[in-house]
Parts: sequence; C-alpha cells; structure tokens
Amino acid sequence: MSVRDRAVRIAEEIGTTVGRVDDDRAAKLVEALDGATRVFVSGAGRSRRSIESFAIRLLHLGVAAHVVGETTTPAFGNGDLLLVGSGSGSTGSLVPIARRAVEGGGRVALVTIREGSPIGELAEIELLVPAPTPKLDGPAEAESIQPMGSLFEQSLLVVLDAVVLALMDRRGEGPETMFARHANLE
Repeated sequence: MSVRDRAVRIAEEIGTTVGRVDDDRAAKLVEALDGATRVFVSGAGRSRRSIESFAIRLLHLGVAAHVVGETTTPAFGNGDLLLVGSGSGSTGSLVPIARRAVEGGGRVALVTIREGSPIGELAEIELLVPAPTPKLDGPAEAESIQPMGSLFEQSLLVVLDAVVLALMDRRGEGPETMFARHANLE
C-alpha cells in the first residue's frame, strides 16, 4: 500500500469515526463553551496537541481560553469550564485536574472514547468519539490501520474544529473577525 493510499484510508477512518459522534451531546458542549466565563483545556500526549489547537481557535473567536499547566494560566473558578481531551478518560495526571476544577466551582466537559470513565464521572458533558484503541477493554466497533490512539487524536481535532464552526455561527463570527485576533507578533 502506498503512502497516498494509507493517507486516504486514514481520512476514511476519521470520517467514519466523526460520523458516529452524537449531535445532541456535541450541541451541549457548544452551549457550555459559549456560556463559560473562561475555557481551560487539558490533555496529555498527542491529545494535548489537538486540544491546544482548539484553545488557539477559541482565542481567535474572542473566548478567554487557557491551557492548563502553562505558566500564564490563571486560577480556575466559578463560571469557568475545563475541557479535557482523553481517549481513556482515566489519564493519571488529568483525573486530579478535573477533580480540582469541580471543587473550584467550575464545570468539566470531556471528549473521550470511553463513557463512564473517572473523568467522565466528574464531567457534566461527555462527548464520545468512538475510535478504536488498545486502551479499551473488549472488541472495538471499528478497526484502524493506525497505531495506538492516533485515530482518536486526529478525530478529536476534527470534532473540535467542527465545534469552532458551530461557535462561529452562534457568535456571528467569520474568518475576518477571527483573523483580526490572530497573533501578530510572529
């Protein structure tokens, strides 16, 4: 199989995976993001990279967004939303962060593969991205040619980009208004 054929297969896998995302749960996530005072995002490994990309787009939308663990991240509190991207929903470093967010009076949302995980138990909103992964027990609904959590990490980025489009509609934003907020010290 050629590189091009593999890339096409990966794109097909992503399309199938995001096609299984529940629209009602996604709409609840959009509503929570739009109503939050500030949005904090967290993830680990490649999932962190996907969710950091989402935080950048939130900033372009004019949303006060912060990445947990960065030196400029402020204190979390009432009215804030923590969005966690974790395939397993049980990443050891992320569970205590979600717990502290709840204890701090904010809300937690989780994008994950596994429903009812430790972070999911703390979250008000759980958006499932049903990608196959070795992190799940039992047979997967689908197979992937990719290793490890690649399909989840890619699908996470695509789903969150779709959330950005929904937020653009809700807020009356367009590419021009967003680009005006793009970094200009590059």
